[in-house]
Amino acid sequence: MGNADSPTIKEPARMKIIRTTQSRISEVDFSNLGFGNRVSDHTFEAVYKNGAWGEGIIQPYGPMRHGLGLHALHYGQAVFEGMKAYRQGNGRVAVFRPEANWARLNRSGSRLLIPELPKEIFMESLFELLRVDQAWVPKEEEQALYIRPFLFGSSEFITARPSEEYTFGIVTGPVGAYYSKPVKVKVEDTYTRAASGGVGYTKAAGNYGGAFYASAQAQKEGFNQVLWTDHREHTYLEEAGTMNVAFVINDVLVTPALTDRILAGITRDSILTLCRHWGVAVEERLISVHELEEASANGSLQEAFGMGTAAVVSPIDGIGYKGNLLSVPAPLDGLAMRVKKGLADIRFGRSEDLFGWMQPID
Repeated sequence: MGNADSPTIKEPARMKIIRTTQSRISEVDFSNLGFGNRVSDHTFEAVYKNGAWGEGIIQPYGPMRHGLGLHALHYGQAVFEGMKAYRQGNGRVAVFRPEANWARLNRSGSRLLIPELPKEIFMESLFELLRVDQAWVPKEEEQALYIRPFLFGSSEFITARPSEEYTFGIVTGPVGAYYSKPVKVKVEDTYTRAASGGVGYTKAAGNYGGAFYASAQAQKEGFNQVLWTDHREHTYLEEAGTMNVAFVINDVLVTPALTDRILAGITRDSILTLCRHWGVAVEERLISVHELEEASANGSLQEAFGMGTAAVVSPIDGIGYKGNLLSVPAPLDGLAMRVKKGLADIRFGRSEDLFGWMQPID
């Protein structure tokens, strides 16, 4: 299956499947999906207990069995991933870079002392769940099946120590575009997303909960998101809300270099790979707010955009800083739209998958 370098996904040997007797798919308006509003019929779940992962189960979506003593609720041992499956032109369903998500899920889990999830469990459960719910994968442009794998401490005790049991789960749901037009972001120079030595490079659940307050304050001022800066000086740019960020300055694609405060985005890596393949100059380095102000003033700031699984590519047409708004061009024929189309063409099977990113489910 897939290209010659793709691993073979075997039929699951450690999985029970209980199918729903009444699908909810008829309740979905696929012409108006929004983002994150719908969950597909089935979920996957496996439990780590007594030092080993047990048999997994695909079952109808429903309430969790845990009580209020759930460890993850009290101590935050929870990490997740975001990924997508696409309905290609030939009708087949394919997943974008699933192995990269498996590797990052374990990097996040390792930092929070969550046991490693074996690759075969991740891949087999993911592909079988998609086979069961493949009718939920939409087919229109800018639509996909969003996939949320996650790990959390599932013991039930109120003691400040690592959980003894862990749960791996997957939920999915059809989604449309995250942002339908360019966004405005506010440079955040008071609140901090992450500090060196912390968990900023992980997809820990608390990273997102801890960002809600600053984002809400920015939204009150008319911005869509915040543009995070470093924790020491609030001088250097790091991420844009829940996305990595990039700028086109003097025809060079410039993006903050990865640190232990910045999530290593899979969309970010894919875009940098595409741009280098196309011969676009790419720089991964420190970018200061002052440099951005100068580039905006002298006209060398040509574009800015966010990069992430949910938004894919989100042009930025305004950057707020200390009461001023830096205007940023958002050209329809610029690099942001070129990479967005390039990724879409690969994902929907319209162009050759030179990098082996897409894995069909059958």
